[in-house]
Amino acid sequence: MSKLIRKRVEEDQENHERWLVSYADFITLLFAFFVVMYSISSVEIGKYKQLTNSIGTAFSGNGSSGVNQTSTEKGLGARGVTEANTSIVKPLPLSHLYSEKMRRERDSMAKTGAEVSNKLAPMITEGKIQVIQTSRGIRIDIQDNLLFGAGSADLSPTANAIISEIVPLIKDNQRKIQVEGHTDNTPIHTATFFSNWELSAVRASSVVRLLSSLGIGEQRLSATGLGASQPISENETEAGRAKNRRVSIIITYEMPAQEDTSNVITPQPPTPLPKVQVEQKVTN
Repeated sequence: MSKLIRKRVEEDQENHERWLVSYADFITLLFAFFVVMYSISSVEIGKYKQLTNSIGTAFSGNGSSGVNQTSTEKGLGARGVTEANTSIVKPLPLSHLYSEKMRRERDSMAKTGAEVSNKLAPMITEGKIQVIQTSRGIRIDIQDNLLFGAGSADLSPTANAIISEIVPLIKDNQRKIQVEGHTDNTPIHTATFFSNWELSAVRASSVVRLLSSLGIGEQRLSATGLGASQPISENETEAGRAKNRRVSIIITYEMPAQEDTSNVITPQPPTPLPKVQVEQKVTN
């Protein structure tokens, strides 16, 4: 009988509101979560804008950081801080590295263009060859009469001499070389060439074949026939048509330029030796 009474008392003392403990723990964790979220949401506007602008500058390649100095100072002033010229996140240097690499490549290619220009100086002076640094690379324009006969795509003896002067200067840099054939707007229709498109394409291929035979790797070479679609002079005069009938050898950049710029490269006089070296040569 006593055992029955003790069991009934123990059952009456069982706490049926234990769920309140778990509920209280849940409310505490939820309160902590909202406190953390509120602290994260309290961001300084100035430094946040600097962060977003720095990331945008790094991935867009834009040289200016675009940071609003006024908003930065206001954001810092909210906490009474006077460090207006400092920021948590420094601008990433990726765009600067890209610009510096591009500048070095342009300088290197300009040097190559100057060497080609000096090598072909007599024909450049006569207006038969032109060396230009463009947004694509170094372009060497050669009038067709130096390479081919009229209406022909067979290379003349002069062509081998001219191309042989150019190859040693461009053989070792491993950049891509595009050869473009151009004509004037005078139609051609022969048994060999149906139109100027075929003539320009076969002429470009002939120059590519010569470059390959002189040691330029085939993986670097390509040929394109553009017909009369890209004139560099008027087609109303014989002199203008002669300029348009050309083959262009383009040594391309590894990194394409963002702006379309063209600079004619003229032959440069040889650099005189320093006076001390000249005197030493005389004494020897």
